[in-house]
Amino acid sequence: MDVPELLSPIEIKNRASILKNWSVLGEHSLVAVFGFPDFANALEFTIKVGLISEEMQHHPEINLSWGRVALEITTNDRGGLTELDFLFAQKINELI
Repeated sequence: MDVPELLSPIEIKNRASILKNWSVLGEHSLVAVFGFPDFANALEFTIKVGLISEEMQHHPEINLSWGRVALEITTNDRGGLTELDFLFAQKINELI
């Protein structure tokens, strides 16, 4: 699998402006926090995120706690944000 190219700050800003639920952290990561009514629902969401991660071979940082899942996405091989990160975030949004 080819490693995608880093996006420019302008490309990041443009893509982020149309991506709901996510924020850009220092032009190197996308971050989002999702709330749930209880631990079981948060865990179920986390498992679905994990399945998408495996399918895309792109793995976020996941912080699971009671009723809350925090995600951070970056392309580690490139040291920043690529199109792959935004595609991944969009797939996560489709779960909600």
